[in-house]
Amino acid sequence: MQNFGNQVQFRLYQTMQQPDPNRLPVVCEEWEEKAREALDDGPYDYVAAGAGAGKTMQANLNAFDRWELVPRMLRNVEKRDLHVQLIGDTYPFPVLHAPIGVQSIIHEDGDLGSARACAELGVPFIASSASTTPMEKIAEEMGDAPRWFQLYWSNDPDIAASFLKRAEASGYSAIVVTLDTPMMAWREKDLKNVYLPFLLGEGVGNYFTDPAFCSKLEKHPKEDPEAAIMLWTQVFGNAGLTWEDIAFLKANTNLPIILKGILHPDDAKQALEYGADGVIVSNHGGRQVDGAIGALDALPGVCGVIQDKIPVLMDSGIRRGSDIIKAMALGAKAVLVGRPCMYGLAAAGQQGVKEVLQNMIADLDITLALTGESSVREMDSSILKKAD
Repeated sequence: MQNFGNQVQFRLYQTMQQPDPNRLPVVCEEWEEKAREALDDGPYDYVAAGAGAGKTMQANLNAFDRWELVPRMLRNVEKRDLHVQLIGDTYPFPVLHAPIGVQSIIHEDGDLGSARACAELGVPFIASSASTTPMEKIAEEMGDAPRWFQLYWSNDPDIAASFLKRAEASGYSAIVVTLDTPMMAWREKDLKNVYLPFLLGEGVGNYFTDPAFCSKLEKHPKEDPEAAIMLWTQVFGNAGLTWEDIAFLKANTNLPIILKGILHPDDAKQALEYGADGVIVSNHGGRQVDGAIGALDALPGVCGVIQDKIPVLMDSGIRRGSDIIKAMALGAKAVLVGRPCMYGLAAAGQQGVKEVLQNMIADLDITLALTGESSVREMDSSILKKAD
């Protein structure tokens, strides 16, 4: 959509004569404030906090400050092109909704609200293995809208294979395999709150409807949810995986395999060698390893290895349009947005998610033009300089 940002901006200014006192935020940080007001400590900290002292979360944000844009002038940016091509498909914007589990603890709209918001905008929604709503219901709600499925790789191969087959049958077009969560991290805020939503039956919708999972229970989860939750605690995660296990994924699905959690150049090399169809540079938004490298800091090293042989995407720390531009100038083909969407969901359900993404894309469009660029696919590091 040409000049998306101008259209969104003008619609906002048109309300100047009749301002809505209950209008939703535009300022990124105000969405988090709204979420804090709406949520109890357990759900809020589950989303907003990270591993340990939260140093990796801060590193993600600081990494963007180390790069500065150098705008160019008189470059004819009247018309902009934001569309990207990823894994054989074309999308209108270089933005995807990151996979986020247990959205039901954030708002009653939950996964379905976020999925519908993405469908309205044409933004690919990455459904989580840890969604409360089963993947089939999310797919049904989205119709023909683009969607990928994120796999938490179970230590039970029957369950892992079943998830892959269900995703393929439900019209998801790629599998995003989260590598950085073979187990849950030491998250001080969650431990302080004694809050793990899965033990309350949240975020287990895909498991409780899975034939392989249910076959290992004496009673259906509806009849004995406590036993089903205990089984979940035993099958979630898989710390024994190696690169050779990528063959298992390829044997159980025809969908492209995208590896999420790549930070080290040597792992990028391994991803190529073992036939990955894409990688996502990510530290799980700082939720897994405290004191890890910022995702943007890791991006150039990974892109240097990949050399455009497969797409490199990036998440962790994206907050504004300028962040997207910096990530793409350093080699990312697109970015994933996580926490801001959850703050929007907490504040206003489906509409909140839509406005968070819509505003971020509008900011991207306008900032792209003001930087002197007209296509997100043609940017490179020449528009950046390292900050002093």
